[in-house]
Amino acid sequence: MITAAQTQTLLAAIILVAALATLVWLALALIARIAPRASLAMACANAAAALSLTLHALRGVLPDAVSYWPGDVLAVASFALLGAAAPAITTRQLVWKPGAAVVVVAALALLALPYDGDLRWQARLVNGAGAGLTLAAGIAAWRSLGGPANGRRTPAPLALPLFLIALLMAARSLETVVHPGTMPDMRLPTEFNLVFLWTALVLTLLQNATLAFLVLMRLILRIERLLERDPLTDTLNRRAFDQSLEQAHAWLKRGRGYALVMIDMDRFKQLNDSLGHAAGDAALRQMVRELQPCLREVDRFGRLGGEEFCVLLPDTDLAGAALVAERMRALVDAAPLRWLEQDWPLSASFGIAEGEREDESGDMVLARADAALYRAKNQGRNVVQA
Repeated sequence: MITAAQTQTLLAAIILVAALATLVWLALALIARIAPRASLAMACANAAAALSLTLHALRGVLPDAVSYWPGDVLAVASFALLGAAAPAITTRQLVWKPGAAVVVVAALALLALPYDGDLRWQARLVNGAGAGLTLAAGIAAWRSLGGPANGRRTPAPLALPLFLIALLMAARSLETVVHPGTMPDMRLPTEFNLVFLWTALVLTLLQNATLAFLVLMRLILRIERLLERDPLTDTLNRRAFDQSLEQAHAWLKRGRGYALVMIDMDRFKQLNDSLGHAAGDAALRQMVRELQPCLREVDRFGRLGGEEFCVLLPDTDLAGAALVAERMRALVDAAPLRWLEQDWPLSASFGIAEGEREDESGDMVLARADAALYRAKNQGRNVVQA
């Protein structure tokens, strides 16, 4: 036999979990500064849920004006905040306006409904809005999780808890239609309430744990990025590029070729001496920006040191690398550096080489590309040489 103590205990457990989750997300947002906007939104979502459920649990104890309409609006707000936060953990864009609009519309609609004993329409509205908001969030999270995240792919099934929450809220809304005589009160000792509250407790834990895992993954990726990236140009540093080259050379032994394009900015020392190191840094960053449109997602672009860069082109032969290098050369040549109201012409020299099965390591290919770059410099600069 189901008792009121069982449902009330489960309701209290959900409130406790949401309250603890609020503190954890606040710590992530304000102390650790990990995904601060998304973490703060998750803290607010859990806080709104905890407060809404507390007001629901205290109906009949607190005045109706405090426990009914405010509690329902807070419930919708918690779903809206969850819907904004979940995709933002990976996309870093907090889209809150659609959810805010739903909250405003729901609040006005609830205000127009009488809280006179029959609360089925209020329950349908709150749970229906919650189902719609979490379903939209699940779709957005699924798409963002399925796409590249800092160079990797995050498993899209991690968005599954959002879909399950949407299904749970839809089921609660439907229950008021299938059983119109049942009061939509989670405290009542009914079989549906017992199943609903157990499921809600598990999903509250699962959703927070899943999103916390994604935040942790984001932190790990951020650390890895700092270890792999050149801080000035945001290209791969020498260590990370060498690792990519080593992997590409291993693929070469299995029949997948690659080519290298060595790049060296012309007269860089003269630019530094004339305009200063800040201008030299700006010139390097501009050259990197100009070269980006020439790169595919599979290509690897690294800074080897100073003004010298290298591009790794998988599945590319010498002729293909020459076409890419010539396009790069033209782009750099066509974009002078604007510094202190003056234009400073920029150009770069390019050396290309193709990996061959006889090469014992990628360093041998890199040495040939470097030799080709040296020949390009000797030919007067601003040329491509193989």
